[in-house]
Amino acid sequence: MKRIFDRAGRALLCALLLLALLAPESAPLVREARAVTQDDIDDLQADADQLAQESKQLKSELAKLRSDKTQAINLRLMLDRQIDLTKRKIVNTESRISGYNALLDQTAYELEENRKKEAEQYELFCDRARVMEMQGTPSYWAVLFKATSFSDLLSRLADVQTVIDYDQQVIDELREIRVQIQEKQDEQERLRTETEAAKTELEAQKADLDRQRREADEIYQQIAADEALAKEALDAKNAEAEKIQAEIVRKTEELAAQMGWDATSGGYIWPETKSKRITSPYGPRNTGLKGASTNHKGVDIGGVGYDTKVLAAKAGVVITSTYSNSYGNYVVISHGRGNTTLYAHMSSRSVKEGDTVTQGQVIGVTGNTGISYGAHLHYEITEGGVRVNPLDYLPGYIKAWD
Repeated sequence: MKRIFDRAGRALLCALLLLALLAPESAPLVREARAVTQDDIDDLQADADQLAQESKQLKSELAKLRSDKTQAINLRLMLDRQIDLTKRKIVNTESRISGYNALLDQTAYELEENRKKEAEQYELFCDRARVMEMQGTPSYWAVLFKATSFSDLLSRLADVQTVIDYDQQVIDELREIRVQIQEKQDEQERLRTETEAAKTELEAQKADLDRQRREADEIYQQIAADEALAKEALDAKNAEAEKIQAEIVRKTEELAAQMGWDATSGGYIWPETKSKRITSPYGPRNTGLKGASTNHKGVDIGGVGYDTKVLAAKAGVVITSTYSNSYGNYVVISHGRGNTTLYAHMSSRSVKEGDTVTQGQVIGVTGNTGISYGAHLHYEITEGGVRVNPLDYLPGYIKAWD
């Protein structure tokens, strides 16, 4: 049986996963009294990047383990079907053997009965001859010699020959039946022998299938254990990454506050310069687009096409630069004290997490990624950790929604 997961490979993986679990976590995230610098954030980001790489490797291993686990499950199901089929074949074969045994018993009985009849017929012939001798009845030759004429001789000869022929015919028929019965018995014995050999072969096949099934169970259990270990290691990495990301956000906000990036009412510029058409406002809405939010958390700026530069509405530090199924390519910039701006559905991003940006700096290009109904820029503002209506900070906007 082909091994899905070789023992050496499993041992190596277990060792790697164990190291991942036992590896010391990043240095404790101690809040320092000294001023935060960009280097501090860069160091944390480097740790986050390393964790992301390790998590990616663990996810790859986990995906392979899950694939191997599926193969092991399918192998067990296939072996179970083969074992069940072989069992049924063995039962059918045993039934055939029982049938042949019954036929052989019947044939042996018929053969014995035929031998008895043959013996009885022969004994009858002998008894007739003995009775004739005891009664003084002339023998066949004496009967013939008493013929008075040639015609009488022929008549007597015919009668004697008839008796002899009848006796011989009966005996010959009985012997022929005995030969036929013996041939039938030999054929049935041959079939029974072949069937018993087939049963032996089937039992050997079942024994081999049972062995493969036990090995498949062992492989499945090992893969399941490796999968659990990989998931535990991945969860540990994710937890550590969350701690580092939280620290990045905290230090970023501290840095923003130190540098005077205080987003009070106002102070924002338009996040692009090509259009001021607002195609979807802030708040409740019904777009008819599958998966789109019915409570719009920002505004959509239309008429921007696929090549308009997206600008940082205010100076700050990038805390998110990634892709999601809903937002597509999006960037979040922290401006300190819980104030952020979000830019979504971009075709591309030109900044990464931890980057310091100035007001008006290009951070990407407009597009139609994620859950979107056409090229536009989705724009959100958060102040003090609470989302606000961006229209209050976008002077001169043009209403372009129904």
